[in-house]
Amino acid sequence: MLDVSSFSHLSLDPETTVDKIAAELRRALFDGELEPGTPLREVALADSLGVARSTVREALGSLVADGLAVRVANKGVAVSTPDPGVIHDVTRARTVLEVAGVRRWAEAAETDRQAVRDALAAYAELASTDFTTAAWNQAHLAIHRAFVGLTGSERLVAAADALAGEIRLALAKVDRTRRNATEQVASHALLVDLLEAGRTDDAADELVRHLADGETSMAAALT
Repeated sequence: MLDVSSFSHLSLDPETTVDKIAAELRRALFDGELEPGTPLREVALADSLGVARSTVREALGSLVADGLAVRVANKGVAVSTPDPGVIHDVTRARTVLEVAGVRRWAEAAETDRQAVRDALAAYAELASTDFTTAAWNQAHLAIHRAFVGLTGSERLVAAADALAGEIRLALAKVDRTRRNATEQVASHALLVDLLEAGRTDDAADELVRHLADGETSMAAALT
């Protein structure tokens, strides 16, 4: 009988080639190397990356599913172009979800409150590093995701993730143009400080203003 320990030296990289290609394309999108509307040609990408077209096709499918790219009839896949109307609608929906979470701060599970603190701490720590736009964007959205997490509803968190996917490119463009990372951290820290002080209504009002300002910045970045 074969001893399974004979295979103990084997290992498998859980990240596939498709994952790596998708990750590199996301980095290029968030860092502004690929502008909205840029065609993502399968043949050109496959030749450049030295992989099969089918692998590129699968990676592009991942971007489309995330709302970062779109399929254009008879033209293939292209980088998504954020629409001001979509940004407005998404901001309204995000406001409903995040304010609902913030208003439950007092009765939320301690693990969910700690998730907000941890997300803010990670954001602040990243600000002191030579971060990429993709990493900054992810850390930024993690705080807002944690606000929704205060509701205790996995479905609402999933809804928030879907909404964030629709505006990530626009938000990344704003994050690239904002130079004062410390100021951005401070604006989020204020929200958490208000919650910790038991000033839930003030925190909710500040969050509404924060999201409205974000919408204005995203709309301006697209003009």
